[in-house]
Amino acid sequence: MAWMNKQNITVLKEFILMGITDRPELQAPLFGLFLIIHMISVAGNLGMLILTKMDLRLQTPIYFFLRHLAFIDLGYSTAVGPKMLVNFIANQNKISYNWCATQLTSFILFIISELFILSAMAYDCCMAVCNPLLYTAVMSQKVCWVLVVVPYLYSAFLSLMTTIKIFISSFCGYNVISHFYCDSLPLLNLLCSTTREIELMIMIFSSFNLVSSLLIVLVSYILILMAILKMNSAEGRHKAFSTCVSHLTVVIILYATLLFMYMQPMSSHSFDTDKMASVFYTLVIPALNPMIYSLRNKEVKGALHRIWKNLCKLHM
Repeated sequence: MAWMNKQNITVLKEFILMGITDRPELQAPLFGLFLIIHMISVAGNLGMLILTKMDLRLQTPIYFFLRHLAFIDLGYSTAVGPKMLVNFIANQNKISYNWCATQLTSFILFIISELFILSAMAYDCCMAVCNPLLYTAVMSQKVCWVLVVVPYLYSAFLSLMTTIKIFISSFCGYNVISHFYCDSLPLLNLLCSTTREIELMIMIFSSFNLVSSLLIVLVSYILILMAILKMNSAEGRHKAFSTCVSHLTVVIILYATLLFMYMQPMSSHSFDTDKMASVFYTLVIPALNPMIYSLRNKEVKGALHRIWKNLCKLHM
């Protein structure tokens, strides 16, 4: 292992991913399960991208954010999913040095962007519930673009900095990554050079990203709850509460897995446990998001119905 051969610095050309499980009898069932989940994720998020772009009635701020959420989910599930599926049927789970760096960069970029897009969606919901008369003025197109562009730029900076820090360091001869994709923590275990600085950087920025984005969500929902309790209409309260519960469910799952992954000391990490947690936010959540946020929505169903009617007319 890396600790067995610290003195032998090697120029690596490829890594070997250990995958989710080494039990042969589970390879075929897991491949089938994750293939279905990945296909649902790609179809749902790609469909949401097209639908919210084409339909004129879905040009409001919430669907603007949903479009970017779908793009992000499609991005990081595609960065991880196809390679993971290939590894289920491949004899040796190899990934090239450059593709590993690319996968790490892409994944970090999209996962950080998702945190702050979810925060922006919570803020948007807060404005819609708490200040409905000022909503259009507050959530202008310019404000919406700022709320997505800033996270993209910040995430790109962090992803590049983390990847460069890891890949300019010295790797030992051992090249087996204890994961099903190239993640920062398993890669740190392969370094011969000291990892204290990189670990500290990852811990500080992970803590900031999780705490700051979660704080925005929590404050938004506290304000939403206060506004709901003041509503006189039972129907209005139920509609607002139902919307919040759907969003909050996915937020809790995502933040819980990320807190579990990145907020514990390196010494207490179990990579087998981390792999199971990673499955939720790399495969399950991107598949759930289109259904939870959009497919249950009457406006989205209406848009799908209109597109279907137009397609039928074209074929008549």
